[in-house]
Amino acid sequence: MVILIALGFAVAIALAVLTVSSSMQQRSMMRRSIGALEGYELQGASVREQEMLGGFGSRVLAPVGAGFLKVIRKYTPVGYAENLARRTNLAGSPAGFEVDRLLVVKVIGLASGLLWIPLVYKGLAASGLQGLGLTGVLWAASFLGADLTLNRKIEARQHQIAVALPDILDLLVISVEAGLGFEQAIERTSASVPGPLSEEFRRLLQETRMGATRADALRAMDERTQVEELRSFILAMLQADAFGVSVSRILRSQADEMRIRRRLAAEEQAEKAPVKMLFPLVFCIFPAVFVVILGPAIIQINKTLH
Repeated sequence: MVILIALGFAVAIALAVLTVSSSMQQRSMMRRSIGALEGYELQGASVREQEMLGGFGSRVLAPVGAGFLKVIRKYTPVGYAENLARRTNLAGSPAGFEVDRLLVVKVIGLASGLLWIPLVYKGLAASGLQGLGLTGVLWAASFLGADLTLNRKIEARQHQIAVALPDILDLLVISVEAGLGFEQAIERTSASVPGPLSEEFRRLLQETRMGATRADALRAMDERTQVEELRSFILAMLQADAFGVSVSRILRSQADEMRIRRRLAAEEQAEKAPVKMLFPLVFCIFPAVFVVILGPAIIQINKTLH
């Protein structure tokens, strides 16, 4: 009970600190805006005066966080941060999943065992193997929660790309056969169809306009997505560029192939449905049906015997 009260106080203090820092940051932003409008900030102000114009977060919390992050990166295994950055790119670089933030969350999750042990054994009054198992589950959830969430985002994004690819290829075929170039067809299609695949195509256009070749931009898109269906399309486009094959012919054949793949994937999922339904049928539905059907008969037999 004491630990729960202390934990509640800690959470309240943290919320209060965040609220105060946010308020002070807003005030400092207002102060800087007024200073920019009225011109009351002196050009010859000292460095200390210029730093004092910043909020509490930029003056105190930011240096502390930068130092803490520097220590974390120093003791992080070699290649782990790069692997984490690659996975965030696969997830589409979602907000709140920056590499530095994930590293801090992982370290906090690793150190959370110091909190879970007294909370489970004292606060929840657990003991023996039950307390050990509960502590292990909470500790693992704290440490692996960010990784599991990131993996789900990666899988969801890859699924969206695979599902949207046949439709976008059909639009590309129509646009190219109507007389547009490949880049113009991609620009028109990505502007009309929202989704992660359209974002990747827009990024491909940006890279080509910045000087990258189409082959390099396609390989970079494959590295950012790692979707098997999209990889097949990219390989076909690379072969078309290398051997001078008609782009419209490649797009049409790829569109037909992707539709066949999507239909086969849907049939595969439909064939898996009976197996997936077996567990809820046996353990959830059949017992209730047996109770409804056999229950009155068992009661009547019991009355007859007595």
